[in-house]
Amino acid sequence: MKIDSSSVAFITGGAAGIGLGIAKAFAKRGAKLMLADIDQSTLDAAAETLRADGADVATVVCDVADEAQMRAAAQATIDRFGKVHIVVNNAGVALGGTTGDIDLKDWRWIVDINLMGVVHGVEIFTPLMKSHGEGGHFINTASLAGHIAGPGMAPYHATKFAVVGYSEAMQQELAPADIGVSVLCPAWVKTNIHRSGFNKPTGGGNEEDPKFKEMSKVIDGGLDPADLGEWTATCVEDNRLYIFSHPEFAVGIDMRYAAVKADYDAVPFGK
Repeated sequence: MKIDSSSVAFITGGAAGIGLGIAKAFAKRGAKLMLADIDQSTLDAAAETLRADGADVATVVCDVADEAQMRAAAQATIDRFGKVHIVVNNAGVALGGTTGDIDLKDWRWIVDINLMGVVHGVEIFTPLMKSHGEGGHFINTASLAGHIAGPGMAPYHATKFAVVGYSEAMQQELAPADIGVSVLCPAWVKTNIHRSGFNKPTGGGNEEDPKFKEMSKVIDGGLDPADLGEWTATCVEDNRLYIFSHPEFAVGIDMRYAAVKADYDAVPFGK
């Protein structure tokens, strides 16, 4: 789809990081924006920045894990702009830990945000997008961690793999309504995702921890969210399903495919 002055975009986690990067890219193309985020002060700062460049921006405080708040945010979008064409389900958190040692309250927290937050955005906004008959596009933020798994981040991988699968099914289902789907799967991007785990129900987290400092160096050296936002906008206009970011990690995709293929080829039935 073409992103232009006739487009209305709703973006969760839109006040900073990847969400704000996407908002800036859409604004450059003339789109009207509804930014949703859990923090009012950050929202206000993001909106001020975008308006200074001439963007038409509204904001709504919203916890994506809360269905009622997401419904209210959707209604606020319709009240302000009349319709919606693009929904960016971007809000997310990170949670690590060793299998068998992760508190179930923390598991439910990450699932409610990373997976159910996307589900709320899709299920609530799909009827609204279909209603105007002008087509549209969903962008669901997953991660390269939705394709390649490693130790120590099982809850994060579980939610991101789920978002990838959900998006693949959505693409097939919504195509007849002229609604496209992209799943955003970046590697390291310069955001505050590594700090989000400090807010998990069981608490914890220490910025002086050597492991945290090591992760901070990696993330702080990551891709600029503005660059990822531009690439995301381009991929939406090209109707790409998968939006990747770092070519050097393609080897991980190849290795996973090879492992799956080897075990599939080992199946004895039908031979």
